[in-house]
Amino acid sequence: MTIAPKALLLLAALTLAACQNPDRYGAGGAGAGGAGGAGGYIDSTGLGDPSDPRSIAYFNQTVGDRVLFAVDQSTLTAEARSVLAGQAGWLNQNPGYTVLIEGHADEQGTRDYNLSLGARRAAAVQQFLVSQGVAGNRMKTISYGKERPIEVCSEEACYAKNRRAVSVLAVGAGV
Repeated sequence: MTIAPKALLLLAALTLAACQNPDRYGAGGAGAGGAGGAGGYIDSTGLGDPSDPRSIAYFNQTVGDRVLFAVDQSTLTAEARSVLAGQAGWLNQNPGYTVLIEGHADEQGTRDYNLSLGARRAAAVQQFLVSQGVAGNRMKTISYGKERPIEVCSEEACYAKNRRAVSVLAVGAGV
C-alpha cells in the first residue's frame, strides 16, 4: 500500500471515530434532561424511549403522528379524528411540547394546487386540535405540497400514503 491510500484510510477511520461518541452532549443527551424532555433514556434518534408515555417516540409510535386524507380533500375522516383526539389528549398532558403540523399532497396536480391543499390539510388538523383544548400558540402549520413524498410511484397505494398531515413535536415553548 502506498502512502496516499494509507492516509485516506486513516482519515476515514478518524472521521468515523469522531461520529461514535455517544456522550458528546454529556449524560442524558442533548441539553438539560436530554432530547426526550423529562430525562432518562435517550435512544440514537433522540426521540426517547417508545415505552415512556412522555416521549416523542411514544407519541409517534403509539398515539400516531399522522393522519391521511382522501383525494383532493382536507376534510378529516372518522379515523383521522380518532388519531387527532389521541394527539390532543397527549399534548394536553404534555404541555412542554410544541407541534409543527405539516400538510402534504400526492404528486398529482400542480405545485401551487398541492401547496394550497397541504395548507388546508394542516389547518384542518390544527383547528381540530384547538377544538380539543390544545393551545393554538403551541402549534404552527406548514405546507410541503407534493415536495416531500414518503412513497414515489404512480400507483394509488403510493398516492394514498402521501396525502397526509404529520404532527412533528419539539421540546420547548417556541414553534
